[in-house]
Amino acid sequence: MTIKEKSEAIVEEFAIFDDWMDKYAHLIELGKELPIIDEKYKDESHLISGCQSRVWLHADYVNDNVVYTADSDAVITKGIISLLIRVMSDANPSEIYSSDFTFIDDIGLSTHLSPTRANGLVSMVKQMKLYAKALYLRAEK
Repeated sequence: MTIKEKSEAIVEEFAIFDDWMDKYAHLIELGKELPIIDEKYKDESHLISGCQSRVWLHADYVNDNVVYTADSDAVITKGIISLLIRVMSDANPSEIYSSDFTFIDDIGLSTHLSPTRANGLVSMVKQMKLYAKALYLRAEK
């Protein structure tokens, strides 16, 4: 599945909910389903700077695709990173780096977050794109 197809599926999934409290509850549930990051990656070097909450992110390069794992100490943030991983994980670096992730706006997430959480969301996307580019460049050497 492409990033665009995954993004469209998420937009359809969130369209079921009329109320933002229901969408938040769904985000929390998605966060509970996030695969647990290996404890060795829950260190300062894997923290995403710019997030209000603590968010640890790790990426591996497997069969020419990037595979992400993450965790957060905040339930909403854990749900947000879970969505991002669902869209970006198992995609090739060029697709990750060139995608615009409009699904974030399409589901209304960017307008329903506090300014500090919205900044954290931008930081998460930026870090995930940077990991994709770095892993690709490392593999090309």
